[in-house]
Amino acid sequence: MSKQFRVLSIAVIAVIFVTVGCGDNPRQPREEAERERAAEQAHHNVQRGNFADSRNGQTYRTLKIGNKIWMTENLNFKTDNSWCYGNDESNCQKYGRLYDWNAAMKACPSGWRLPTDEDWDDLVEVAGGKVAGKKLKSKTDWDGTDDFGFSALPGGNRYTVGGFDDVGGGGYWWSATEYGSGGAYSWGMYSGDENVDKSWDGKSYGFSVRCLQE
Repeated sequence: MSKQFRVLSIAVIAVIFVTVGCGDNPRQPREEAERERAAEQAHHNVQRGNFADSRNGQTYRTLKIGNKIWMTENLNFKTDNSWCYGNDESNCQKYGRLYDWNAAMKACPSGWRLPTDEDWDDLVEVAGGKVAGKKLKSKTDWDGTDDFGFSALPGGNRYTVGGFDDVGGGGYWWSATEYGSGGAYSWGMYSGDENVDKSWDGKSYGFSVRCLQE
């Protein structure tokens, strides 16, 4: 075997080794494909309905996605420590009210409750994991595809000391899961972002509420 041939053979083997060794993790495409299949299956299995809140006559669209029934509109029931964005009543009609956490825990009608982190985790997983935000956001108010009819809206938030921010750019929803004594978890979706992000905030912030059937 010539020296030139041996050198060429070693170079080819090195290229093959580097290509195989540095390739993408083969598990990642499989996991993404499984999420896509699960989301597609869930899309075909959704069941839509309506619910009338006897407290004020407000009617909400509902959606069974996975094995849970969600309201597909933000809650709009006036309580203490709840606000319309910018103190403008028309924003309550469009986006629902913003509640501090203690008010949110009691705001849902009988037979419904504030979802926990586990409930939100299940929703995100069924809706596609990393791209769940895009699939859950409304098509008309921002950059979602609303694949399931969840119609998440960018209702913004109210700061602890008053003042409002981010309407049209972000939606924030309370979880029933606490973070210590002074905080609780929330879930957010944002313009230009496909994710649904989990964070924790002080309980006096004002966020939207989606109710889950008990």
